[in-house]
Amino acid sequence: MSFKKPYLAIALVGVAAASGAAWWLQNKPAAPAAPASASASASASASASASSPASGPSRPTAVEVAKAEKARLVDETQSVGSLRSNQGVVLRPEVGGRVSQVLFKDGQRVKKGQVLVQFDDQLPAAQVMQANAELSIAKANHKRNQDLVAQNFISKRSLDESEAALQVAQAKLSLAQATLQRLKVVAPFDGVAGLRQINAGDYLKDGADMVNIEDIDAVLLDFRLAERFQSKIKPGQKAQVSFDALPGRKFTAVIQAIDPLIDANARSVGVRGCIDNRQMQLRPGMFARVNAVFGERVDALVIPEEAIVPQGGRSFVVRVVPGANKDELVSERVTVKIGLRQPGKVEILDGLSEGDAVVVAGQQRLQKDGTLVRIVDMSKAQAGANNGAPGAPTPGAQGGASATVEKAAPSQGKGKAPVSAGDNPCLRGLNAAR
Repeated sequence: MSFKKPYLAIALVGVAAASGAAWWLQNKPAAPAAPASASASASASASASASSPASGPSRPTAVEVAKAEKARLVDETQSVGSLRSNQGVVLRPEVGGRVSQVLFKDGQRVKKGQVLVQFDDQLPAAQVMQANAELSIAKANHKRNQDLVAQNFISKRSLDESEAALQVAQAKLSLAQATLQRLKVVAPFDGVAGLRQINAGDYLKDGADMVNIEDIDAVLLDFRLAERFQSKIKPGQKAQVSFDALPGRKFTAVIQAIDPLIDANARSVGVRGCIDNRQMQLRPGMFARVNAVFGERVDALVIPEEAIVPQGGRSFVVRVVPGANKDELVSERVTVKIGLRQPGKVEILDGLSEGDAVVVAGQQRLQKDGTLVRIVDMSKAQAGANNGAPGAPTPGAQGGASATVEKAAPSQGKGKAPVSAGDNPCLRGLNAAR
């Protein structure tokens, strides 16, 4: 036990030293606290001086604006379709036989009723002659019996039998003539003959393909639209059509019919239009890009689409209005109702008036109404940069290019004789449908 006494003494000394140090820290003099107080005061004044600029007038937020203006808008949608003939048929013989003559050339324009293919008709022609002879005999016998009955030389029954024989002879002649006529294949309508599949001397069975006839003075355009457009599209409306095979050319299609049945799989409705093709530039089967026009508004109120701020299922714009002081502009958030949309433009149906200035850049810095704003005109800076750059486009060049395109579009008959618009086959078809 004796060897533990030094350690106990050391422990007691350590506890006493710690207690003394703690008492001194709690009861130390207050004089050294003055520098700390001065430091805190300096820090407070520095903080106050740092915060003093914020208490002064805030700087206006720089924004870009555009004015709401009236413009011409076209309610339209795009689709794709294909062309087909106004009328088209593949000629096939009703009876079998040997081809004796082919009376047309490939790609030849034919008229309705024109004989195109003649089959060997020697046997049917002989049958017609035989039927004519039998008819002549039947007529003579019937005439003789009529005279004999008038003189009471024969009974009325003999007259009835001769009359029946006359009717049978007439039926035989009609049958022989119909059989003979079927050996002549004629064009069912005006059109253009395709590529023939037969030659003189071929023996054909009934129903064999011979040649196709296509009426392409007007071509039909078949395309489909989403079901939400079925209430907008109506017969008589027009659609602009372009073709990959004819770059740079535009054609006008007149809507003729709308399918009453909506496709349950694609949820789309079929539409058929008609294009005047008397210049013979279009062919059935061509791929078409359709721009269906539902209506036009010449005085629609539009703003740039960058001004729209969607939030919570609604659309807002930030309008710049005069502030309380002179030459002061402030922001104002306005709820708007959107109409038609076009690339870069949005129609405003309600919420704005013509000439209102709306913010198109910097809306994220305007979190509350009444914020001071400063309008920055970036178009002048851009114009100055363009003036200094070689080959920079001049203002209005884009509009001039657009006007050129509009003027060049109607030239679908370039290099050919003009056609009369009053004889448009599409309009004839539309009037007949009505």
